[in-house]
Amino acid sequence: MTDKTVKPIADKDNAPQPEFTIQRIYIKDVSFESPQAPKVFQENLQPAINLNIHTASTILDKDTHEVVLTTTITAAVESRTIFIIEVKQAGIFTIKNIPDENMGVVLGVTCPTILFPYVREVVSEMAAKGSFQHFYLAPINFEALYMNSLKQKESETTH
Repeated sequence: MTDKTVKPIADKDNAPQPEFTIQRIYIKDVSFESPQAPKVFQENLQPAINLNIHTASTILDKDTHEVVLTTTITAAVESRTIFIIEVKQAGIFTIKNIPDENMGVVLGVTCPTILFPYVREVVSEMAAKGSFQHFYLAPINFEALYMNSLKQKESETTH
């Protein structure tokens, strides 16, 4: 058996085609707190839910990036925190031959979209393991979040 090197397909200008590979998806950090337990289990509460989502990326190597999707869910009744779940879901991605002007979309939309189902599962399981009902995160439009963050940065630089 011989090893063969597979070269990226080139277009008519002999430019290499974009490449995107998931190297690894992993939990970087996870935290669950229920500061009112066990008293909270004796009450019939309908907590308000606050959801915060943040993405960050780090260049690990020339074509290798780590993207971290941080999700924090806080359930509270008035000033009493019922539970807090924080998940930092990360992925290592190989991204080659993507124009610089498109890297923001890949790192801010494509990668978080891939990571989100993993976050969703961890959040649901953490809530259940804390003796609360499964908590299901609604789908998130990362493209809209990314576009809003660009508009916010643009307005900050113009003011």
